[in-house]
Amino acid sequence: MRRLTALLLAGTLPFAAAAQDAASEATRTAQAEIAKRLPLDDPRDETNVLRGKLAEIPGGVILGKDGKTVWDRRPYAFLDAKAAPDTVNPSLWRQARLNAVHGLFEVVPGKIWQLRGYDISVMTIIRGKSGWIVVDPLLSEEAAAASWKLFADTVEAKSGKLPVKAVIFSHSHSDHFGGVGGIVTPEQVKKEKIRIIAPHGFSEEATSENVLAGTAMGRRALYMFGSILAPGPAGQVDTGLGPKLSSGTIGYMEPTESVAATGGTLTIDGLAFEFLDAGGTEAPSEFVFYIPAYKALHTTEVVTHTLHNVLTLRGAQVRDALHWSKVIDAALVRWGGKAEVALASHHWPTWGAGEVSSLLANQRDIYRYVHDRTLFLANRGATLHELADVTPEAPGQAADFGARGYYGTVNHDMKATYQRYFGWWDGNPANFNPLPPEASAPKYVALAGGADKLLAAGKAAIAAGDYRWAAELLNKLVFAQPDNKDARAALASAYDQMGYQAESGAWRNYYLAAAASLRGNAVESLSGNGQSRSFVSAIPTAVFFDALATRFDAAKGRAAKGTFQFMLPDSKETVAIVVGGGVEVPRYGMTDPAPTATITINRATLDDVMLGQAQFPALLQSGTIKIDGDRAAFLSWFALHPPADPRFNVVVP
Repeated sequence: MRRLTALLLAGTLPFAAAAQDAASEATRTAQAEIAKRLPLDDPRDETNVLRGKLAEIPGGVILGKDGKTVWDRRPYAFLDAKAAPDTVNPSLWRQARLNAVHGLFEVVPGKIWQLRGYDISVMTIIRGKSGWIVVDPLLSEEAAAASWKLFADTVEAKSGKLPVKAVIFSHSHSDHFGGVGGIVTPEQVKKEKIRIIAPHGFSEEATSENVLAGTAMGRRALYMFGSILAPGPAGQVDTGLGPKLSSGTIGYMEPTESVAATGGTLTIDGLAFEFLDAGGTEAPSEFVFYIPAYKALHTTEVVTHTLHNVLTLRGAQVRDALHWSKVIDAALVRWGGKAEVALASHHWPTWGAGEVSSLLANQRDIYRYVHDRTLFLANRGATLHELADVTPEAPGQAADFGARGYYGTVNHDMKATYQRYFGWWDGNPANFNPLPPEASAPKYVALAGGADKLLAAGKAAIAAGDYRWAAELLNKLVFAQPDNKDARAALASAYDQMGYQAESGAWRNYYLAAAASLRGNAVESLSGNGQSRSFVSAIPTAVFFDALATRFDAAKGRAAKGTFQFMLPDSKETVAIVVGGGVEVPRYGMTDPAPTATITINRATLDDVMLGQAQFPALLQSGTIKIDGDRAAFLSWFALHPPADPRFNVVVP
């Protein structure tokens, strides 16, 4: 199983690496046009980014206990230049430079601080009556520990050491809870009665989100986050939501209490927190909260300084843009005019009651625009690609950088909203059951008069600056002839220019990573996130067996039948797996009266397997796994579960 944050080894390609293209004249013109159209010199965001800075980690370098690099901002020194190179959209360059500022920042004097720039996410520390309340302790334990040390060395060194009284997980994505082990230990939580507070449904969502589809999500995430790109003006610059993902250990701790769907007020270490449920917006389990004593609104990931993804490029279930807009409006109605600072789980704070209200209104409007324009056009016959292509940016996006598409985009979010209501099909029967790309591509090549003519047409489109058309043509040729190095090089050239022009960090990363894959110069990295035992142990047993069922090879196991009873003594759980009809059905909590075989294995041993610390053959041989009944039937069935391929091709067949 792989998390979306796993930096998997990029596939090597049998071609000599080729250099990237320079920015074309068409790209330079596009960059100049957006620079002219937007007030890129508006100083307000930079002022807010730098406000309250107290200290920083030298070089932005964080090492793990084993000496491996978890975080290093030194390769991003190129972002010190104010002027954008012609290989980066100048609006994205502005956002990347703002995200690149790292350190400890005082948000509310003596009351609230943030650690920014040491992960894709932000950690917030709030002073309670007798100690600290930590919000969203980053993705990895190493990044969180280093950030906490900076806080302790800077703030606690002056004001005195205080205990951690509570940890708040604002939502169920791992970049907001995975580093908790770098702040507190399970022993501390139990001994000191530290409260761990999360929204309702957190436990199930946090540990299950990327288990079933984790391999495919992880592979696509490499492209989306630019993890297979080297940093640089022609490479990985930023994600739009934050610099990048840290590459340490992802942990987990079970919440001690949850906030109900109705929200409400909790007193946490003497401070009143007013909660508003936001589940079903950016995450399935999420809330925002307001601290009246500090007049501070924490908008979590519901409101940040970018338009977010209604459907992330790595893959996920489509989010609800209408509900998202309504939650923001509810926050505006409830706390607009009261909140004097808004801070989030990404980016920098916004100060001033009027500014906070404007931030909320503009964010509300952009999600409503995405939703309503999609249905306005769909109800007049526009299809998924048509409606996105004819829709200009929202009126408020030109005036508010925080509503621009640095992560999500109006284009992609409208397509996602269409998908939410209508599915992937556009209603045209010609598109209902089309040939797959590998089957149709040779036919297109033949229709074009052969590979040379199609290649020439693609290159002509590139020369004309028509990169989308060039990519469509050349992708056909690459799928028909994946070993055609001229076709691959030409397609990579088209992707280069689209990546350079992209305002979205995610779009840029995906295009440029695709180009790197085609050229054979994608970065091969063995560094990445490891899951801690605390995280793996928290994956529900039922989810583990559902994930196992997705690996069942129905083509080879069409005739397989039987019932395999799993007994997990240490966790006192049972699972009966019924096999037949080309599927397997796990029945959690069931004990079959006459199973084909009974397998006795501790849940802790399953955790060892998931962590890669044990292999089933060795466990069987050692007797750690006990099999009663038809051992041969069990082994034959188990052999029908080949591992998923974490290095599958994305941009070639």
